Amino acid sequence: MKFQKVNTLKGEVTIPGDKSISHRAVMFGSLAEGLTEVTNFLQGADCLSTIDAFRKMGIEIENTPEKILIHGRGLHGLQAPSSILDMGNSGTTTRLISGILAGQPFESTLTGDASIQKRPMRRIMEPLSMMGGNIVSVNGNGCAPLHITGSPLHGIHYHSKVASAQVKSAVLLAGLYADGETLVTEPTLSRNHTEIMLRYFGADLRSEGKTAHIIPEPHLEGRKIDIPGDISSAAYFIAAGLIVPGSEILIKNVGINPTRDGILRVAREMGGNITLLNEKHDGEPTADLLVKYSPLHGVTIEGDIIPALIDELPIINIMAACADGTTIIRNASELKVKESNRIDVMVQYLSAMGCDITGTEDGMIIQGGQPLHGTEVDSHLDHRIAMSFAVASLVAEGKTEIEGSDVVTISYPDFYADLAHLCQ
Repeated sequence: MKFQKVNTLKGEVTIPGDKSISHRAVMFGSLAEGLTEVTNFLQGADCLSTIDAFRKMGIEIENTPEKILIHGRGLHGLQAPSSILDMGNSGTTTRLISGILAGQPFESTLTGDASIQKRPMRRIMEPLSMMGGNIVSVNGNGCAPLHITGSPLHGIHYHSKVASAQVKSAVLLAGLYADGETLVTEPTLSRNHTEIMLRYFGADLRSEGKTAHIIPEPHLEGRKIDIPGDISSAAYFIAAGLIVPGSEILIKNVGINPTRDGILRVAREMGGNITLLNEKHDGEPTADLLVKYSPLHGVTIEGDIIPALIDELPIINIMAACADGTTIIRNASELKVKESNRIDVMVQYLSAMGCDITGTEDGMIIQGGQPLHGTEVDSHLDHRIAMSFAVASLVAEGKTEIEGSDVVTISYPDFYADLAHLCQ
């Protein structure tokens, strides 16, 4: 797609359902007994991969425009899949479902697209093996395809090397099938959607600081779940509203879970004018976000906040390019093992737009405030790269062309239509 600079952005937008929560609603609803009813489910390719996987394991899932109906069969109700389980582009599905499959009385094989087959899976293979799981990288490279032979599992206390909700969740889900309590301790607290939702379904799970404890063999019961808007998707409109002069955007019903709200904290630290309206704090906290154009300044982003904004760092790069002064990002080496190497890709194309940006081993240094100009961008089939440079194009002189722009269907199928609506 081709993009041009715009004068201003005005209006309101409703963000699709949170991707992380949508995945978990299908998984946990499948393991619960009875009906789980899900509204505002994200109809993105990644979440549809999760639905497909559980259908192949015997779960009846009705996908209608209004709601998702999951007819759960209980903790031990899954059946051996009729074929290889294709995870598509979804790292969340691949890692979380591995924890569930490790304790099943059958064998299964997981695969995915070219990106998934390069993403590191040893980080879940190690703790699952410590629990007695039998999980093998088919090509011997620590990546998918994975072959899992279900086994009796025992509880462990796992000290994770990385602050990763996917690793934590894989271990906790395997802990549902273990012979004793399972604990996961992280170096920094990662997003906690698994803990919130498993407790809601009836799991005996408690959190103390950076450690989560789960007791096996709970009775999970079907629930009603209304999924908040995804703050990772809202981040593009937050950034656009802050950097395009004269803009004012109201972003409706956004999840503001404190393990995910790093983008709000950083934007405000940079000088961003963001007001929270209609706050609700039942279960997953939500709010409407009123974003107004603001002159931004550089900041240093490092340490414990990184897990709360790791997916938003590409769009934060765009904000930093438009800010006065220097922005330094550290402790973000996880960017290298996402859908693309996001450090390399952001440095390559922001440099091509005229930004003074230098990549480091675990982040980047951005000297902001230079005018940006249009360029050709290869999305590397990474939805967050495509959306970030679509926003950058709004303030860049000339034309920006994004190859592989349709990859946004992974997390936000209507992104370009919503963006165009604000440009009217």
